Amino acid sequence: MSARNQSLSPINRASELRTDAKALDQLWDKALIIQIIDGRIAATEDALIFCDATTVAAQQESFEAGERFFLGLGRDNNTPYFAWRTSWINEPATVEEKYEGFATLREVGGNLDEVEISLAMHAVGLANWHAVHTHCARCGAATVSDLGGSVRVCVEDSTQHHPRTDPAVIVLVKDSADRILLGHQPVWPEKRFSTFAGFVEPGESFEECVSREVFEEAGVYCNDINYLRSQAWPFPASIMIAFEAITDHPENARPDGQEITEVRWFTRDEMKNAVATNDILLPPSISVARKMITAWFVAKDGYTVADLTGGETWR
Repeated sequence: MSARNQSLSPINRASELRTDAKALDQLWDKALIIQIIDGRIAATEDALIFCDATTVAAQQESFEAGERFFLGLGRDNNTPYFAWRTSWINEPATVEEKYEGFATLREVGGNLDEVEISLAMHAVGLANWHAVHTHCARCGAATVSDLGGSVRVCVEDSTQHHPRTDPAVIVLVKDSADRILLGHQPVWPEKRFSTFAGFVEPGESFEECVSREVFEEAGVYCNDINYLRSQAWPFPASIMIAFEAITDHPENARPDGQEITEVRWFTRDEMKNAVATNDILLPPSISVARKMITAWFVAKDGYTVADLTGGETWR
C-alpha cells in the first residue's frame, strides 16, 4: 500500500497542484472556502462556515481582494478547500461588528470535527505566517503569495520564502509509581496546571531538549524518553512534539521560579478529586497536553474520560 493511501491526514494537500495556476483557478471556482480576518476564522460555536467563489466575489465591496491559500482536497479528492485571507475595506466601528461571525481557533477548535480542525490548523497557520512575512529577508523588497499560498516570492530577486514552523517539545513527566508531574506558569489563571514544554534550540535533538527543558523548569532529570505523538500548533507557528519521560528522583522536583512557579505530583485518584473539587484547571481538550494527561489517566482500569470533565482554560 502506498504512503498516500496510508495517509493519516483527512485532507490530501495535493502539493503537485500548487505549481499549476490554471488548475488552482478552476478548483477555486468549485471550492469550499474559509474566510479569515486577523487570524480569526469564519465559524459558529461548533463548526466552520464555508463560502464559495460566488460569495467571495459578491463581498468585494466590503472586503479587500486578499490572498487565496490552497488547503488541499477532501478524502473524495473531488472537494477542493481554500482559505481566503482578507480585511475590511471600511472597518466597522466596533470590535463586535468587525468580528461578527468570526472566532479564534482557540475558541472553537475543541468543537470541530477531524476534517475541520485539519483545515483550520492549516489555514490559520498560513494566515499567521503571511501576515508577518510581507518583505524579503534578503533585500527588504516586498513579497507576494505564490504557489497556492505555500510560499512568498520576492518581487525584486525572485527568492522564495517558505512558511516557518518552530519545533517545540512537550513532556509528560512520570515517576516509578506512575504519578505525573504538572506545573503552573505565572501567566496562567490560578489552579491552571499542565505538562512541561519548550522550543528546540539550534543543534539540539528532541531528546536533548526534553532533558534540558524538564530540568530547567522542574529540577529533575529524565530517562526512558519516549515519543508519543505530534500536533500542529499555529499559535503562531509551532509544532508540538510530545514525549513521556521517567524521573528516578521525584523528590527533587521544584519550580524554577520564573517560567514555572509551582509543581505538583498527581496520582490518578488525586487527579480525579482535584478535577471534581475544581482544585485544578486542565489544558483545553484540543491540546496535545490534555490528550497526554487523559491517555495516562484512562490507561488504568476504573478511570474514565468523564472523570476529567471539568474546568479547562487556554491561559
